[in-house]
Amino acid sequence: MQIALIGYGEVGRILAEDLAPQGHALAAFDLKLGGAAGDAMRTHATQLGVRLTSSHAQAVRGAELVVSAVTASQAVPVAEACAEGLLPGAYFLDFNSASPGAKLRAAQWIDGAGGRYVEGAVMTSVPPYRIRVPLLLGGPHAAALAPVLQPLGFAPKVADARLGVASATKMCRSVMIKGLEAMVIESFTTARHYGVEDAVIASLYETFPGVDWEKQAAYFFQRVIEHGRRRSEEVREVAETVREAGLTPWSATGTAERQAWVADLADAGLFGERGAPGFARSADWRTEADRILARAGALGSPTGHDDKV
Repeated sequence: MQIALIGYGEVGRILAEDLAPQGHALAAFDLKLGGAAGDAMRTHATQLGVRLTSSHAQAVRGAELVVSAVTASQAVPVAEACAEGLLPGAYFLDFNSASPGAKLRAAQWIDGAGGRYVEGAVMTSVPPYRIRVPLLLGGPHAAALAPVLQPLGFAPKVADARLGVASATKMCRSVMIKGLEAMVIESFTTARHYGVEDAVIASLYETFPGVDWEKQAAYFFQRVIEHGRRRSEEVREVAETVREAGLTPWSATGTAERQAWVADLADAGLFGERGAPGFARSADWRTEADRILARAGALGSPTGHDDKV
């Protein structure tokens, strides 16, 4: 197949690594190609034979399948930018963690250009599963796309022929998952400040014996440090999903702020050089919590947000 990857970040590169050995013709575009991350993207693409383009429209021209995997805030603008170059009848798989309302707006651009829009709700972290990450499909073209994706290695499941159902499932799950990440970072870092982390973790083990809290905390710190910016944008879409249901998103809004706050610290170099060995790879969450506490103690509010830790 001729496949276009819009977004050549972590997810886009994983998909390229899993699709390229199958012999498919891959093209890709990413807004960051012109920035500091561009060299690494070009090196990766060259190794796999992925053709990088200078625009969304160039990437999708002639593609039978387009996979959009960008930040949540760009889901609709990307659909608009791709529409002008889209092959009639091409599938547009929207991997982005956007609200049901955003998915409906994106679908208008794709379907209006003669493409076939399918929302894809990625139900867990991509790296452990890679292309076989659990994927809910939604929309009137979902049932037709599923058998196309399966031979490529994807693990799709059709959620509903109505647009928005798959995304709502993903967004409601993210209220919990992304919220738990933020709560663990806030709780454990504060506990570390007061010297009660061992007592807190022992209590959590007693209440939730099935969770390895030490291992889970290390993972949460790693993922938020590395991907907090993207996660905060996703949770802003989660908040929008809650608003679309008529509720005030108090929890989701707070989660987005905490995720963005950690991302600010990471961008400021608190956890080391982004992309360098050891960045966001500590097996002990205490290492990262101590860095946060040291910065908070030295500077008060370390990133301009109205809190210390």
